[in-house]
Amino acid sequence: MSDFIKTQDDDGVATITWNCVDRPMNVMSEQGFSDLNALVDDCIADDTISGVIITSAKKDFAAGMDLGVIAKTKEKNPENPAQGCFEMVMQIHQILRKIELAGMDFKSKKGGKPFVAVLPGTALGIGFEIPLACHHIIASNNSKAKIGLPEIKVGIFPGAGGTTRLVRKMGAMGASPFLLEGKLSNPSAAKAAGLIDAVSDQPLADAKSWILAATDADLVKLWDAKGYKMPGGAPYHPAGFMTFVGASAMVNGNTLGVYPAAKALLSAVYEGALVPFDTALKIEARYFTSVLVNPSSSNMIRSLFINKGALEKGAVRPDGIPDQSVQKVGIMGAGMMGAGIALVTAQAGIDVVLIDQVQDSADKGKAYIASYCDKGIKRKKTTLEQKTALLDRINATTNYAALADCDLIIEAVFEDPDVKAEVTKNVEAVINSDCIFATNTSTLPISDLAKASSRPEQFIGIHFFSPVEKMLLVEIIKGQSTGDRAVAKALDYVRQIRKTPIVVSDARFFYANRCIIPYINEGIRMVKEGIEPALIENAAKLMGMPLGPLQLNDETSIDLGVKIAKATKAAIGDAYDNEDADEVMFWLFDQGRLGRKSAAGFYEYDDRGKRIGIWQGLREQYIKEDANLDLLDVQHRLMFAQVLEAVRALEEGVLLDVREGDVGAILGWGFAPWSGGPLSWFDMLGSGYATARCDELEAAYGVRFTAPNLLREMAKEGEAFYDRFS
Repeated sequence: MSDFIKTQDDDGVATITWNCVDRPMNVMSEQGFSDLNALVDDCIADDTISGVIITSAKKDFAAGMDLGVIAKTKEKNPENPAQGCFEMVMQIHQILRKIELAGMDFKSKKGGKPFVAVLPGTALGIGFEIPLACHHIIASNNSKAKIGLPEIKVGIFPGAGGTTRLVRKMGAMGASPFLLEGKLSNPSAAKAAGLIDAVSDQPLADAKSWILAATDADLVKLWDAKGYKMPGGAPYHPAGFMTFVGASAMVNGNTLGVYPAAKALLSAVYEGALVPFDTALKIEARYFTSVLVNPSSSNMIRSLFINKGALEKGAVRPDGIPDQSVQKVGIMGAGMMGAGIALVTAQAGIDVVLIDQVQDSADKGKAYIASYCDKGIKRKKTTLEQKTALLDRINATTNYAALADCDLIIEAVFEDPDVKAEVTKNVEAVINSDCIFATNTSTLPISDLAKASSRPEQFIGIHFFSPVEKMLLVEIIKGQSTGDRAVAKALDYVRQIRKTPIVVSDARFFYANRCIIPYINEGIRMVKEGIEPALIENAAKLMGMPLGPLQLNDETSIDLGVKIAKATKAAIGDAYDNEDADEVMFWLFDQGRLGRKSAAGFYEYDDRGKRIGIWQGLREQYIKEDANLDLLDVQHRLMFAQVLEAVRALEEGVLLDVREGDVGAILGWGFAPWSGGPLSWFDMLGSGYATARCDELEAAYGVRFTAPNLLREMAKEGEAFYDRFS
């Protein structure tokens, strides 16, 4: 069955309706393009058709291209993947250019048929590139709709003419936030920005009227008209020159050269602006192809779209467990973490009981949520009515009896096993027999905490990341006795609050903290060795890490690091091997430098709490002029410290799925998104190189870089993680 259907009315206006029957939103496939192309040919050739409306049978126009198809483009021509990609992209260009020219005589610019795009709702990616090729774009007056080109967020850029058309329509400066940032707009904002032509309460009727009144001149795109000049100036125009110089600086400043799509997009825009439109499309196609064949784009699409989507839809949910959607959640502890959990839960329409020891503390937790809503009202992201409805769903109290009808409890009290044990017993005394109990701990073993429970099969870990309302990942931890229903309940709850879950087995630090702590410690070790701190921080950022290890320690607080170090040493005894990092961290702690919260840590801060540079005292205490390392060694120490822990977690069965390892790393602590995640990064390096590099790092810096047996086995077989564990 075709995704596109053509109808025709008595006035000769044809309507091509997009409807992917088996999907909630329209997405473009290869067959979809073929079907659309055939219908466009029919409309242009049919003398009884005076014009064409392209619209959707769904409430939205389209979610974009099927990224699964994009991820497999290299398979179209295995012997020459780039050629196969390029030919596919050029076929798309030909279809959209056919819509744009609409059968007109190119010399006289006459004889064409008007094409109007009618967008009932959201139109993203190719779902907006098709309208850009039409002669008029009308969006329904739907404030919830989003219009734009978000491709840059998954490691590619608009490659079906969207880049070239938007720049020629708006100029490089005007188009930059929509191309380089993936900015999305509602219909009224899109109209104001010049992305679309009209917003209407009756878009189909208005589209038909526009078609029947259209003249030949209305069908000539700006860039096809004689004497066209790019808004804002082309590269060699004085104004345009400054735009492109600034854009280049901005792209390199924001990406530090590790995201190939942004650089390729800018190159396509710059070179395309110097040539005729059809040549510019070919240039865009070549740069788009270069991005598609780069493993970075494939990995980003796989991790940030395909795998992330699969996890959110329940890819690792236990089989045979009926729906466990949550009706009412009890949250123990109304501090920052508890209040954040209450906020996202109430936002999902779930009733919340927020409990603390004293009423004043419970009220403060609810007041935090009210303050959050007030900020949203100020930014016009929410309304007073929505705030009132959300707060009405939250019962801030000290009364445990209010938990009686909850079906999920989330404990977020102080990180002390005795305190948590007491809360567990008090809660289980009042909740019903089916209620699932979850602890929001970041370090304490779930199986140990479950000993305080009378029903350990219903006890599970749900680890939120701070700040809860901003962080996308939730780590679900199975204790030794945790049952499948508890896992299903946790997964269904995370789906309800629209976050991405990963499920891991119980072990010290679970998965995320297990990987991020060695990253921080490796940076601090290098400080102890006398390495310039700025080199350490910038080496990390040049690898795509959002924060250097020293800044990250300041953000999470140095006193927390000291506490974790002491607890870890007490727990594992002689196996502990982190004294070098501890020396630096404990020294800062003794100086009263606790990180950002005390406006003093590895960094100095001004009176407003703004970071102003590495603290000079750190350099005076540790820096050695002859200690600096090669940049690659610094980078690999920081990266391998994390990735080897991910491999060990997989090897030990703590990490249960390679997809969760990569998605969890990117969403949990920002691991180099351009790579697709730690396991994808090792696949890019190759298991053979990664193993050899481990041997070099181990010889130079210690046994923490020893290659895991799993990695050595893969190196012998020439395997990749996504081959072995697919």
